[in-house]
Amino acid sequence: MTRVISVASGKGGVGKTTIAANLGVALATYGEETVVLDADIAMANLELILGMEGKSVTLHDVLSGNALIDDAIYEGPSGVKVVPAGISLEGLRKVKLEKLEEVLERLIEDTDILLIDAPAGLEKDALAAIAAADEMILITTPEVPSISDALKTKIVANKLGVNIIGVVINRESHDKTFLTDNEVETILEVPVISVIPEDPEVSRAAAFGEPIVVKNPKSPTSNAIMKLGADLIGEEYQPIEPDKKGVISKLIEGLLGRR
Repeated sequence: MTRVISVASGKGGVGKTTIAANLGVALATYGEETVVLDADIAMANLELILGMEGKSVTLHDVLSGNALIDDAIYEGPSGVKVVPAGISLEGLRKVKLEKLEEVLERLIEDTDILLIDAPAGLEKDALAAIAAADEMILITTPEVPSISDALKTKIVANKLGVNIIGVVINRESHDKTFLTDNEVETILEVPVISVIPEDPEVSRAAAFGEPIVVKNPKSPTSNAIMKLGADLIGEEYQPIEPDKKGVISKLIEGLLGRR
């Protein structure tokens, strides 16, 4: 049976789409038939993170009745299947959200895991994306405003009967003003299933339009996301350690002025 999981957040800017994209790649790496659907039809970013912008047929076309969903499915990194939302303003005007259920029914036919990158917040399109899933991963940063908005999303998900797998705390930097993992669990009453550290490699990967789990598999973020994917499907994950010798060599070369 296909697992349909929405990746949601209470507010924008917490790294939700980055995690959804890379988690999809991670799951595909483990051999799961995985589809990542960008349901953020107003502020689509998934295709940019995966380096798949400019596709001729997108979810906008499907939801406006101008294309079939099969034509909007593309193969991404590591074999993950991707349905980009598109960035056409004209397409956005014609979108009919009621067609989303029909799209999902087709997508789950040959899929092990369908990840839905839900819009941030609690507008109509976000509610539709959350309600379409059976399970949800809630993304937040360890800051009070983000946790407050995450709590609202959690309450709505509960009312919609969606099972919340857990919370992913993103951009953890051990700042004393941030909430701890235990405090987040106490406030949300949901287990923290992953803590992803602040990592400059994420921005570098995004600049190249490449998922970080592919561009830099040894980075802290890559290790955290690969472990999250493994945990979701009951697999073991052995972290990939950075090449310490390489780091030391670069440091010595820098001190000696070599390039």
